[in-house]
Amino acid sequence: MTAPEAPATTTLSGDVRADVAIVGGGYTGLSTALHLAKRGIKAVVLEAGPVGFGGAGRNVGLVNAGMWVMPDELPNVLGAVHGDRLLTLLGDAPAAVFEIVRTYNIACELRTEGTLHCAVGPAGLEELKAREAQWQARGAPVRLLDAQETAQRIGSNAYSGALLDRRAGTIQPLAYVRGLADAALKEGAIIHTQSPVSGVETASAGWRVMTGNGSATAPWVVMATDAYTQGPWEIIRREQVHLPYFNLATEPLPDDVRATILPGGEGAWDTKEVLSSFRMDARGRLVFGSVGALKGTGHAIHRDWGLRALHRLFPQLGKVKFEAEWYGQIGMTDDNLPRFHKFADKVIGISGYNGRGIAPGTVMGRTLAELIAAEKGEADLPLPVTTPQEVKMRALKEVFYEVGAQAVHLTDSRF
Repeated sequence: MTAPEAPATTTLSGDVRADVAIVGGGYTGLSTALHLAKRGIKAVVLEAGPVGFGGAGRNVGLVNAGMWVMPDELPNVLGAVHGDRLLTLLGDAPAAVFEIVRTYNIACELRTEGTLHCAVGPAGLEELKAREAQWQARGAPVRLLDAQETAQRIGSNAYSGALLDRRAGTIQPLAYVRGLADAALKEGAIIHTQSPVSGVETASAGWRVMTGNGSATAPWVVMATDAYTQGPWEIIRREQVHLPYFNLATEPLPDDVRATILPGGEGAWDTKEVLSSFRMDARGRLVFGSVGALKGTGHAIHRDWGLRALHRLFPQLGKVKFEAEWYGQIGMTDDNLPRFHKFADKVIGISGYNGRGIAPGTVMGRTLAELIAAEKGEADLPLPVTTPQEVKMRALKEVFYEVGAQAVHLTDSRF
């Protein structure tokens, strides 16, 4: 464990009143609570497990700008107004994360040297050329590196180029979400952990959100549970397809080897369909991940692939061991873009980050706080109001993702 301890919280017991009840203690929920509390608006967070139990604590740690979707596609999908707003918001999102970290002195291994999107083969390089052109047309500080500079920055000759994004960076994701919780508490928010929501009903003061041992009554409810949603408004979960993603952390590398891998401090991921990601943490551990779940037959397949893939990418590693491993679920929407929903009067939520939870979740939480505080109206939001709809053949697609990842990892780097 490389994250500081979570701040002290309690299980909800009895009935409490607040201005806003927030269901979910991840990036979105805690950012909403923080920004509400700074405005003097009383927020109560109800988290089913400990802080960061879901996607926030299982994240890769890349603080990226934008989404998977090509920049020019966002206006095509969302319309010019919302598409441009979302691009602006997400382009500036890493800076918002960095500001919170610095303002509240969150110890989360912050690095702001950027990220490297690594091109695999000619097709990957063409994709990155298009991304570079589209982001540069919007004034973003991105630059396509040639194979030589990419090899110098990565420490591997495996890639034909890389897109350097100076807006981005890396953090220890669990440490960041715990830091968000601490910041929200210091500003006056209330956080109850181990308090899963069992039901929601109307009340004279708005809504009564019930847990096993108590309830929170508030005019507003924010659903911030994303891909880990259970209970009320579980449609949030059902409108997303779970994509499993795992991470393997090596033992701390020797100093001479560590100096050859990501010497500039960037985080990285590649253009493969079954992608890989990697970053160096503060202890000198290489955190390496890809699509898949570390359970059942997948545990050995993905882990063995990780060893082979690392040796192919970084022959200088020699014999390497993993000292930690984890996996989580990424919620994928059908167009790879987030959603803003109104589930009922003054019951709202933003979800569907498609693997980009850190920066988008942070700024979307701030956006929800601005809406509740009447600083923005629905017409000013970066996303249109949409009705949640269950994904067709969701369960089959989820099986396909895991089986497909196992099939790729069973053979990749083997022959």
